Amino acid sequence: MRIVGTGLGKKYETRWIFRDVSIDLAVGDSLAIKGSNGSGKSTLLQILAGSLTPSAGEIEYYQGEDRIENESVPTLFNFSAPYIELIEEFTLSEHLGFHSKFHQPILPVAEMMERMGYPESIHQPVREFSSGMKQRLRLALAFFYKSSAVCLDEPTSNLDESGIAWYQSEMKTLLGKRTILIASNQRYEYDFCQKTIRLNPQ
Repeated sequence: MRIVGTGLGKKYETRWIFRDVSIDLAVGDSLAIKGSNGSGKSTLLQILAGSLTPSAGEIEYYQGEDRIENESVPTLFNFSAPYIELIEEFTLSEHLGFHSKFHQPILPVAEMMERMGYPESIHQPVREFSSGMKQRLRLALAFFYKSSAVCLDEPTSNLDESGIAWYQSEMKTLLGKRTILIASNQRYEYDFCQKTIRLNPQ
């Protein structure tokens, strides 16, 4: 999926978070969005994913030469962030299976759990997971289900060294296959990205 944003800006009441941001991402491109706290990294990521409306500028999406209607855009993205709620009453296998009702999996559930490193947690409720295990599950929901693009906000938040290594390994399998957007100030989270932009406080 190609993403073209021109003159994008977002403000709340009278305060601009960012403005005059332009982006042109081809199919398979990867973009890192950097900036200090409060500069709007997460906000821009959500605008590009179609879940927030910009206050200024316009954004267009294309499959080949065909423009995609904006109302269908969010279904083409997989989005992972530490603030996304999980269904904590579900076991790991139930959560992965439930997600399959809305997004087409690219792996069987059992193989997903193997790739996550949690095959022994098949019947464990998500509420019993550590913060790092929950974050790995959020990332798995973005990695292991079909989408045209993947948006990641602070992807290794709460992950230990082994979790970070797992994230980096999985990202290598996605590069060039899907459009990837990452909001982060941690170089090891985005150092493989082809393009970067930096947001500055207004």
